[in-house]
Amino acid sequence: MPGTGSILGPSDREAIAVARALAMDAVEAAGSGHPGTAMALAPVAHLLYQRHLRHDPAHPDWEGRDRFILSCGHASILQYTQLYLTGYGLELEDLRRFRQLDSRTPGHPELGHTAGVETTTGPLGQGVATAVGMAMALKRDAHRLAGADASGLPDRTVWVLASDGDLQEGISYEAGALAGRHRLDNLVVIWDDNSIQIEGGTDLATHEDTGARFAAQGWSVRHVGLGPDGDIDTAALDAALTEARAERGAPALIVLKSQIAWPAPHAVNTPAAHGAPLGAAEVAATKERLGVAPEPFTVPEAVLAHTRGALARGTELRHAWDEALTGWATAHPERAAARAHAITAPTPADIADALPGFTPGDTIAPRDASGTVIQELSAALPRLWGGSADLGDSNRTTIKDGGSFLPEAPAGRNTHWGVREHAMAAALNGIALIGYDTPFAGTFLVFSDYQRPSLRLAALMRLPVIHIWSHDSVALGADGPTHQPIEHLAALRAMPGLTVVRPADATETAAAWAAALGHRGPVGLVLARQGLPVLPTAPATVREGVARGAYPVADGTDVLLLASGSEVALALAARENLAGQGVSARVVSVPSKEWFLAQDRAYRDSVLPPAVRARVVVEAASPFGWHDLLGEAGTTVTIDDFGLSASAGDALEAKGMTVEAVTTAALDSLKAAGR
Repeated sequence: MPGTGSILGPSDREAIAVARALAMDAVEAAGSGHPGTAMALAPVAHLLYQRHLRHDPAHPDWEGRDRFILSCGHASILQYTQLYLTGYGLELEDLRRFRQLDSRTPGHPELGHTAGVETTTGPLGQGVATAVGMAMALKRDAHRLAGADASGLPDRTVWVLASDGDLQEGISYEAGALAGRHRLDNLVVIWDDNSIQIEGGTDLATHEDTGARFAAQGWSVRHVGLGPDGDIDTAALDAALTEARAERGAPALIVLKSQIAWPAPHAVNTPAAHGAPLGAAEVAATKERLGVAPEPFTVPEAVLAHTRGALARGTELRHAWDEALTGWATAHPERAAARAHAITAPTPADIADALPGFTPGDTIAPRDASGTVIQELSAALPRLWGGSADLGDSNRTTIKDGGSFLPEAPAGRNTHWGVREHAMAAALNGIALIGYDTPFAGTFLVFSDYQRPSLRLAALMRLPVIHIWSHDSVALGADGPTHQPIEHLAALRAMPGLTVVRPADATETAAAWAAALGHRGPVGLVLARQGLPVLPTAPATVREGVARGAYPVADGTDVLLLASGSEVALALAARENLAGQGVSARVVSVPSKEWFLAQDRAYRDSVLPPAVRARVVVEAASPFGWHDLLGEAGTTVTIDDFGLSASAGDALEAKGMTVEAVTTAALDSLKAAGR
């Protein structure tokens, strides 16, 4: 894209020079960090925060704002300098304490930790994919606002800064395809094509035409080169940003050439500048070239006055948006009421009233029960929005009569993610971050492995997303060990902040949905494929028991049988067998260890009496993680190797999930307990 090199006035150029100096100073003070990208992209960040990003630094959560995502989160000081300069509440002291304990400027941007940060980034590619979900959610809300004054309520744009690493990660391919298919013209990704990685030039690892790749996925692509001085051509970049925001019918990629660490005399275009301080001599030489004060963290008052003009502009933008929204609501009261209803969080009463009932003794697969629950909840909760990784029929996630979410039908409630578990999970986070919808998505439990980076970020950010993982054990049958999860429950339970719920029957499944919708944080519903008997426990008791993570479903005094999911029915059958041998067994359903361990000691002891030392955990999965509830006399009936290709019944029997095995384990535990 042609340009004249720069459109910047003296005050802008001085502000950019100061931003570059602050990036160097912060990394030097910390003794670690990534100065090169922050120095090179300072003009990009300045243009965004001063000219293109619709934001109000005094009100970071203003509804009408654009979103800015620093996908290359290692360059966090780039964003922190702008948050300081534009008035988000950061001070010079925060920059001095970059990457230090309890500072507001951690090594990577963290949601809720620093005002102006829209999502936690760090794992490369995640910011790009999360932004796709954000853009989808904003498109959905733009449909709710249909009929609004386009000049008063413009589309909210999601701006992303991405590095080579972001676009090398496979998740970017999935996310790019989704954005292109959904024609997300409110998404602009600026790719820092600086040709440098930690190990050297990017040509060591890749030789593709990245712009052509995105064009093939349906993106509009623009190229911005260097100006005559070797810095970014800001005139061309400004034009590209303006055109990208005005783009209709396609997401936009701006391929931006930069020189890492520009204008450092010796560090420019070197891999070392990516992730290490430049050193005092290089910093001093660079500051001399920039024409800024040699003292660290020096910000002239005139620079701060100029950059904090963003506060006045933000106030004006926010007032205009708010007035337009009020005017729209007055002119369209029915549509406004429908929007308000659609984006209001469900109350516990709403959820309880919408839950279906199931008949004790009937045989229903939890995945089928979940499908029934989804139909009932979707009618009561318009904000519920779902889909699956091309497994809607198998996961039972499809909302009947909900329509497909597509560019031509943004009100559709079924998202077709394709076989893209990586991007699906990250985009789910983006939808939740916008806050208007409660998103859920399904796949098989074994494929949760693909989702772990996004699950981890959801847990870090405590995002209210719901994952449905069906086909939860070797009982899925003849598909064999590649599809039969073994270690997955233990691995997922090991993730702080992620709640795993494995219901025992249809009633527990409904209760699990209710608890998940009221939970602050990601929840995974782990659902059996095979039919299970509906237990006779009263629904109110089940709802309370599931919400607390564990509860007795059959009483006894000699031995405790702890089970989750389909193995609760197995434990109950073993209880009958033990009764014939004069042993009284209490069966405890443990749908969620996380919720149970969060209860007070009195409740935990009431469910698992400490005096009953004979205990058996029954679960068709790895025993890892159960021993804290077993005690020294406890044992397990579990599976600690891979599955096999067979019918469900044969697979379970071959892996030792039998009444006889549970009975023997209970008797052995009684002996170990001295009974």
